[in-house]
Amino acid sequence: MTGTDSGRHLPGHIQAAIQRNLERQHRDDAGRPADSAGLAWEGRDLSGEGIGGSANPLHAFDTDDGTADPAWGPVLDRLAGGEAGEPAVVDVLSRMRVFAAVLPTVVEMAGETAHGHDGHADGHEHGGKHGDKESDIALVTLKAPDGRTALPVFTNVPALTAWHPQARPVATWMPRACLSAVDEGAELVVVDPAAERTFVVRRPAVWALAQQQDWTPSYADEALAGELASVVDLVPGLERIGLAPGSGVASRTASGAVLPGGGSGPELRLVAYPEPALSAAQDEAGLRLMAATLQQVLGEVPSLADKADSVEITVSR
Repeated sequence: MTGTDSGRHLPGHIQAAIQRNLERQHRDDAGRPADSAGLAWEGRDLSGEGIGGSANPLHAFDTDDGTADPAWGPVLDRLAGGEAGEPAVVDVLSRMRVFAAVLPTVVEMAGETAHGHDGHADGHEHGGKHGDKESDIALVTLKAPDGRTALPVFTNVPALTAWHPQARPVATWMPRACLSAVDEGAELVVVDPAAERTFVVRRPAVWALAQQQDWTPSYADEALAGELASVVDLVPGLERIGLAPGSGVASRTASGAVLPGGGSGPELRLVAYPEPALSAAQDEAGLRLMAATLQQVLGEVPSLADKADSVEITVSR
């Protein structure tokens, strides 16, 4: 078809949507499209020194090739070999670029409904009011086995596309990804889910990364150990409390090897040591009372909830 078909008209709801979009556009005094500052794009100079070697001052990743940060593999190797702990891994993550996964979605405009075949909007008239559609993107989140929300991030593009072929990568610094996780209500950030080596960043470390603060795991936190020691006298029959990594700190690779870190929890194991007399008597009722009282008292230690993602209590015999 050549020329313009002046006899054809767009449906009213589509034309109205186009008009609303035009009205939302920023334009300069001459009516030309402009950015949010009211300045025309034409003639704008975007050159200059960017972040991290980028040639674009508005984008930190224009030279990014989508591969993993060279520090990532070695720190996991050191973790696997017992030469580094979880804090070293989180420290590397604090300086890394990662990829979040987003999916395109279709959203309703103006609060109206659209009816189509099998409940999907298709733009045809079916006797109902038609809502206008516009594209949006949604950040992909997961449900952890314990029901909590988790944000997946990826160290490289191939890992993301292998995990979800329809997802699209969005490059971001890990602290910013953690900030998004907090905003989404996610307590865990899962690095490279379904890859050979997956590392879960638990809630206290997510919060520390989001605030660009150093992180000390609860099981190695001397200040927390001191606070817990102060409640020992409140628990009859308790001599002292020991801190150790919880049963969920370790993780497994896809091929079954054990990594001493990167698990989703429980993060902290509190070991209750009974007084010698109670232990020697093997008083089961007394030991149960001690453990129950300890659990109740621990609920009054605010820093425990802040510093430990999840806690398990065992009694030393």
